[in-house]
Amino acid sequence: METEILEEKSIRRRLYRVLRKTGVNKEFIKPNASFIEDLNFDKIDWTIFTFYLEGIFNISVKDEELNNFGNVDDTLHYLKTELIYLNN
Repeated sequence: METEILEEKSIRRRLYRVLRKTGVNKEFIKPNASFIEDLNFDKIDWTIFTFYLEGIFNISVKDEELNNFGNVDDTLHYLKTELIYLNN
């Protein structure tokens, strides 16, 4: 249980780092922040976000999966699931 909490914190920190590299101000990064409405993502932001997300997490994200990322928490949930799958 404690390992899962530490792992989630690590994933969250790395995800927030991706968001900051994409140009999102730290004070706007919240779990329920919508990429479109709150963070004002456009096509270029999605491209940059995907580039850093794949690089930092060493994963490949399909376009259909990106469409499911409505907010920051959706992405965190995806990452936890994807990384558990890759590690098993």
